[in-house]
Amino acid sequence: MLKNSRATPDRLPPPQISEKLVSAGFHALSDPLRIQILELLRQQELCVCDLCDRLCVPQSKLSFHLKTLKEAALVRSRQESRWIYYSLNLAQFLALEEYLAEYRRLSQMLPARPCSDAG
Repeated sequence: MLKNSRATPDRLPPPQISEKLVSAGFHALSDPLRIQILELLRQQELCVCDLCDRLCVPQSKLSFHLKTLKEAALVRSRQESRWIYYSLNLAQFLALEEYLAEYRRLSQMLPARPCSDAG
């Protein structure tokens, strides 16, 4: 659970997602090529060679972006023989969605407390 988050009786606690994963998730989603990778993986699991062909990028560039997506837990990989296949990790997308939903659920934002003049 994120630090400084509190559950109230009328609200559920935020999802169990670390600050590191939240940050990594949004960083991973900030690049257009990574978005294209995710869009392709929405349709089906793909191997690196298929991703390279469809995106017209060299394997070295694709590997860098897949590493970022894996570190953010947005994609999973599995090896079959000598091929590595990638698919979406839907649980992580749900966790990020629930994290953002907490902001939408804020019904009233408390005003700032007046600063005291200590001078």
